[in-house]
Amino acid sequence: MSVSQELRRFGHHLILGISGTTLSDDDKRALNELRPIGVIFFAKNFLDGTPYQVWLESFKDLTSQIRKYTERDFMFMTLDHEGGRVIRTPQPITRFPHALLLRSHAREVAKATALELKSLGINLSWAPIADIFSYPHNPIIGPRAFGNTPETATQGARDYYLGLQESGILGCAKHFPGHGDTSKDSHIELPILNLTLEDLRIRELIPFRALIEVQIPLIMTAHILFPRIDADVPATLSQAILKTILRGELGFEGVVVSDDLDMKAISDMFIKAGTVARSFHAGCDLFIVSRNINSSSIERTYHIAEDFVDSLTKGSLDESLVEAARERIDKLLAVTPQYPVHALDQDILLQHAQLAIASCYS
Repeated sequence: MSVSQELRRFGHHLILGISGTTLSDDDKRALNELRPIGVIFFAKNFLDGTPYQVWLESFKDLTSQIRKYTERDFMFMTLDHEGGRVIRTPQPITRFPHALLLRSHAREVAKATALELKSLGINLSWAPIADIFSYPHNPIIGPRAFGNTPETATQGARDYYLGLQESGILGCAKHFPGHGDTSKDSHIELPILNLTLEDLRIRELIPFRALIEVQIPLIMTAHILFPRIDADVPATLSQAILKTILRGELGFEGVVVSDDLDMKAISDMFIKAGTVARSFHAGCDLFIVSRNINSSSIERTYHIAEDFVDSLTKGSLDESLVEAARERIDKLLAVTPQYPVHALDQDILLQHAQLAIASCYS
């Protein structure tokens, strides 16, 4: 197998960020050489301050170019689109409020959101948040969560996921095993939570268990250290958390995806040789490299891909684990719709705007 073919093996486990509203030379190189199975979009990928038809046509061209350079007809086209402060798209895409306000409107809002995502060619939303807003000074989750108790968080997250699912958008529960009690932002530093497994069972794991019961297809890891469960590594690299708890105790059989590997809580770890192998062994199937937070360089992405290849070559990464992960990804991709980018009728957008207002006052 050639080096390029080996790098493309990692691409089958990669969700990659794109640098702007058009493809740079680095983007073209990575898309063609790594062939990522999906992309993640951010505000930088949309023309802002331009009419709807202008930015939509620009984004349509971008997605077409992505498919051209990856030579993939079937991809995960993904977006962080929770509502509140986590909205990347320009207007007139609806500004729904953050999850904590949705309450009884969660399912209806998710259906409306799904319709808008489909119009952008998006087929996977990195939502719902399954974290519980249990620590009032949490700097990163806060009102992004659906509730401050296991019951309210579970109800909102479950309803939201079902709304996405019923309307043809993949959902992803995040951030396992729970980010709602942290006092630090994992984009900046590694949070540490001194919770026991029993603590998790009576609070953090409850929403995730409910979402697994309704067959949510993806679960995203948290870049958090739980020293009373695994003192050595954060959840993204922990067999005790991903394999024993998520796969074993909770019985999750879907795709496990890492949170963004560019986040400072974990980015330095993925510079070290063997880290990708450790994450596969822990239970990760899919990896996000956003190129959006601490590093826009494509070389970091290549470093991670080359570490994957080296680990396979040396035998420190079990071939059967990679194949099992690929099978889970392929199984999901096979049932993932591929949507054309198209404009929405203004009447639909008006209805959604009215829903957004109503959901703020439920």
